[in-house]
Amino acid sequence: MLRQLDIPTARAALWTWQSLRDARRRLQNERLEDIRLPAPPPLPTHAVRGVAAVLDRTSNTCLERSLVVQRWLAAHGEAPDVLVGVVGPASRFKAHAWIDGEPEGDEFEVLMRVPWVEANG
Repeated sequence: MLRQLDIPTARAALWTWQSLRDARRRLQNERLEDIRLPAPPPLPTHAVRGVAAVLDRTSNTCLERSLVVQRWLAAHGEAPDVLVGVVGPASRFKAHAWIDGEPEGDEFEVLMRVPWVEANG
């Protein structure tokens, strides 16, 4: 059964789409450690459905996705690090970015940890 789209979920979806676009642009011009995405509007936690919907239905990299999720979580009282890691020899090299605590990063050796830093802090 599909839930009816509510305004907070729609606003979260719009923020996510704009933040993905912003992250993509900033990754081309800024150091990863210096990227600060705008805060989402004050929304209830259930609006995360809008975040997930956009992340699942748009073309985005794992790093863009991780930065957006990190910003959403920070606005809702969590402050996870974004991890960047690699695995494999040169012939089977893979790189990946994920939020600290997500199990999908278990096979990767962490090369970089990007902690949450408040934009004005």
